[in-house]
Amino acid sequence: QAQLVESGGGLVQAGGSLILSCAVSGRTFSSYVMGWFRQAPGKERELVGGISRSGVITYYADSVKGRCTISRDNAKNTVYLQMNSLKPEDTAVYYCAAGTGRAVGRSSREYSYWGQGTQVTVSS
Repeated sequence: QAQLVESGGGLVQAGGSLILSCAVSGRTFSSYVMGWFRQAPGKERELVGGISRSGVITYYADSVKGRCTISRDNAKNTVYLQMNSLKPEDTAVYYCAAGTGRAVGRSSREYSYWGQGTQVTVSS
């Protein structure tokens, strides 16, 4: 079992930046592939991106590519999502998720453990 706790959400103006953190406890953090998802009101949960166990491989959705960076610190059991040039359409609840697959999963079904989510609101 793993427990995930996100932090760092908030209200930011368009064009601004935020860094979300996700602290993971339980099983060895480095054994998890990590993903960030988001869900806006009335919309399905969608992948923002993910990172491999070692941190060498990352994947980003087209909607955030070039504006977001996912990183992890295996010594601190933490994964980060840095978001730049934020847009109002980035407004959503952001979730981190942990998976035990071999590759960076692109579907929520590939992740077994989820945080409670943190709200990000981007004002225009």
